[in-house]
Amino acid sequence: MVRFPDGFIWGAATSAYQIEGSPVADGKGPSIWDTFTRIPGTIEDGSSGDVACDHYRRWESDIDLMADIGLEAYRFSVSWPRVLPDGIGAVNHPGLDFYDRLVDGLLDRGIEPFLTLYHWDLPQVLQDRGGWPNRETAFAFAEYAAIVAERLGDRVTHWITHNEPWVVAKRGYLYGDKAPGHHDANEAVLASHHVLLGHGLAIQAIGGASPQARIGITLNLTPVVAASTDQKDIEAARRFDGDVNRWYLDPLHSRGYPDDVLADLEKGGVAIDRAYLESSDDHDIMAGSMDFLGVNYYERTIVRDASSDVAPSVVIPPDAEITDMGWEVYPSGLTKLLVQLNDEYRPRSILVTENGCSYGDGPDEDGDVHDRRRISFLKDHIGAVREAIDDGVPVDGFFVWSLMDNFEWARGYQQRFGMTWVDFDTQERVLKDSAHWYGRVVTANGLG
Repeated sequence: MVRFPDGFIWGAATSAYQIEGSPVADGKGPSIWDTFTRIPGTIEDGSSGDVACDHYRRWESDIDLMADIGLEAYRFSVSWPRVLPDGIGAVNHPGLDFYDRLVDGLLDRGIEPFLTLYHWDLPQVLQDRGGWPNRETAFAFAEYAAIVAERLGDRVTHWITHNEPWVVAKRGYLYGDKAPGHHDANEAVLASHHVLLGHGLAIQAIGGASPQARIGITLNLTPVVAASTDQKDIEAARRFDGDVNRWYLDPLHSRGYPDDVLADLEKGGVAIDRAYLESSDDHDIMAGSMDFLGVNYYERTIVRDASSDVAPSVVIPPDAEITDMGWEVYPSGLTKLLVQLNDEYRPRSILVTENGCSYGDGPDEDGDVHDRRRISFLKDHIGAVREAIDDGVPVDGFFVWSLMDNFEWARGYQQRFGMTWVDFDTQERVLKDSAHWYGRVVTANGLG
């Protein structure tokens, strides 16, 4: 038996747009994802999150599923436009009431709520005013954080401000494959700055409304490896690591933006306003006191130079095991990442806020889902976490992505990450073998 420390938290995660559906119910306003999914060609199967898992109406039975699994914690996100349809101003009380009921339902079943304030669904009204490249969005986010904390802060202890700022900034405003679908490097840089500023402002807002709150942020992080000993590949790996990892980790830990990444951006033709980006006032806010760092890990990244100062080439070894998403299965990369984070940044606490895999295994003739590859994936990655703990890393929790199959952003419904099978036509739920297996892990607080 590989046991974990007493008090280790075992959970699963979802996000609002991916599961809730009901895009206009009870006064909800449109988000950038409601808009983005209606642009032809943005979603591979032409779908949207309009129904998704219908969780807005089925939340009670979904909590029953969590209890059946034996989860100790549930990480969910609040839909900003469901609470504030205009992004700021008047509160939509029926929308906020939904999360009030959800939190009470979780606590009634002994499941600890872990609340994420922003998982990519910006109110469209705020995008129309410039979105995250507009500094005012950071202050609107703090207003929203205060409203949610004032309502739920008496019962919710664990708060995550943002999920994956790199995705918000780069995939939303530069690469354009996520909402709002822009292709502007200058916007992406400003967006990243304002998301981090909003994080710091939200720490202040949540703490003011809920002094007992434990607050963190979730980053998508990856250990970066050069494809060879060639200096060009080593340099490409440095650029990639700076763009994805250090650009966010450094300012959150009172180091400001990395000089080499600022130089990379300038060399790539981005109009950097260093005085603005390096404002000591902003950085003091960004580096507000965090109680934990959330880490989303899916794969390592092997990088080869592509004769470009901006976009090196990512390599997957030809003999690698890959998931249905085309991502390499590499559990030891999680140990390496966690150890590096601890050595370099010394966070108070780390939570693995997402780890999981997409495999399309469906029900057999008996209605059971035998997703053995997911069990193997999770077992190996949970073991990798235990190795990091043995090396002195303060990892205090693990959340499987995801509780259930859902709307997988630009991939639509073609990818299934869930421990629960969802028939999107009938909304039938079936706990997969991985859910039953994970329940035994939770009960044992370790791997058998």
